[in-house]
Amino acid sequence: MSFDGIFLHQVQQELQELETGRITKVQSPYENEIILTVRAKGKNHKLLLCTHAQYARIQCTTLPYLNQEQPSLFCMTLRKYIDGAFIEKIEQQGNDRVICLSLTRRDEIGDQKYYQLILEIMGRHSNLLLVEKETNKIIDCLKHVGIHQNSYRTLLPGAIYLSVPHQDKKNPFQMTKEEVFQFLHTEAHSAKEIQTALQGIGKDTAHELFLRLDEEKEKVMIWNQFFQELEKGTPTLTTYEGKDYLLPMPYQSLPGENEFFSSYSELLDVYYGERVQQARVQQQIGDIAHRLRHIVEKNTLKIQKLEEQLSEANDAEQWRQYGELLTTYLHLVPKGATEVSLPNYYNEEGKDAIIPLDPAYSPNKNAQKYFQKYQKLKKSVKIVQQQITQTKEENQYLESILAQMEIATPEDLPAIQEELYAQGFLKEKKHRRMKTKKSQPLQFHTSKGTPIYVGRNNLQNDELSLKKAQKNDYWLHAKNIPGSHVILKTSTPTDEEIVEAATLAAYYSKYQKAANVPVDYIQVKHLRKPNGAKPGFVVYEGQKSTVVTPTKEKVEALKDE
Repeated sequence: MSFDGIFLHQVQQELQELETGRITKVQSPYENEIILTVRAKGKNHKLLLCTHAQYARIQCTTLPYLNQEQPSLFCMTLRKYIDGAFIEKIEQQGNDRVICLSLTRRDEIGDQKYYQLILEIMGRHSNLLLVEKETNKIIDCLKHVGIHQNSYRTLLPGAIYLSVPHQDKKNPFQMTKEEVFQFLHTEAHSAKEIQTALQGIGKDTAHELFLRLDEEKEKVMIWNQFFQELEKGTPTLTTYEGKDYLLPMPYQSLPGENEFFSSYSELLDVYYGERVQQARVQQQIGDIAHRLRHIVEKNTLKIQKLEEQLSEANDAEQWRQYGELLTTYLHLVPKGATEVSLPNYYNEEGKDAIIPLDPAYSPNKNAQKYFQKYQKLKKSVKIVQQQITQTKEENQYLESILAQMEIATPEDLPAIQEELYAQGFLKEKKHRRMKTKKSQPLQFHTSKGTPIYVGRNNLQNDELSLKKAQKNDYWLHAKNIPGSHVILKTSTPTDEEIVEAATLAAYYSKYQKAANVPVDYIQVKHLRKPNGAKPGFVVYEGQKSTVVTPTKEKVEALKDE
């Protein structure tokens, strides 16, 4: 379900443990995200405030985040005003998807200042605003909205902050007994009416509440029971009909498989973690991937044209034969003729050859023209074959990069970009690029404890396979499929260890989600990198193969602690 007002109410209750805490760090790892490190009750908490169109939310998180070397202007503003501030209160606006952090901090001259950090969760209109509490003026906001975009309110530095437009809906947490009775008996005739009348009620919650109220029982009692159960809070991830649902407690209307969590923040990490990571990667690689696919398409057309040229060049033998026949039978060739029929000793059936002639040239000159055409085409065969090989290798390399992008994490992308800069597929920007921390191969271990290393990009694949691995270690790679190099650090692996390492090779390949993926394995000493080959490309002979079906569960079981 969506992150509705009911769910936000539960999260807000949980986040109250951060009240009186002190903000010790402000980070902006990604465009739509701010992370506040809050020191509260003797420990540090990472408070995430996200305005992503699909994944907007507030929560404490334990997931790792990149430390952005060039923070956004909004992040710098937050550092100026609220770094070191204390959180006085964390409040939800009614039951809407708006939450406000009331902050206090002394400025440079010691005066007490009061601010509000307001997160509005409204799909693609989600925003995060820093407001001076005394004047109600916006200091800055993550997304600037001018009057031409929103005639009701302007969200720009210096503008007066106006709350989200008020909807004439009832807050279910503040309704009196009389209001509840009146609502249940006059308005709550369908899930749609419940969602329309009550503030912050999402579609799934409305359906659940209507299902319970539709029973032949006292409606007020059912209403009270629902909200009592809600207040206890049971963070739940329900899988029903192939979809995952974020729920504040198990819903009778979604009778799927339930997984329970100790906190709403833990639930949100599990639910959003992989989804958000994939979205970040796609956002960052979108333009790059589009460019690489365009090059692959152009190369594919180039290969087709080169193969047509090669087909023509393979006909070169005919021109040599014409030259030989003309030379042999010069005395039979009349001057000024446009063609001549000559005995063809190359034809097994003894049929004459009809040879086109240029009447402007002598018979001997026509013969020399055919020999020259033959030599030119003969030379072009080698060149065209080389071009076809090089273009196919380039496509194979680009396909490997695209496959890496599909399974990459945000931490892997800088290294992939550096590789594309080095290979000339991306143009260097004029300003100096920031140095990125060199990523390391992924580390796993077999069930017997043998280390396994997995390359995360082609440069790393080369270093891992050709420099770091011992000659008797085992190398694995998905057969004829773009993917990562895998090194099994043993010279005497068991069959079980080969299968486990092969599972990693299949999982970190283009066929990650396929069944029965063939994987080659061979000792490192049999690997060879041709001169001038692209990063990640090696050749080998004498390999063995196995077939595996990779799953996330199998890979997780092999991860290093």
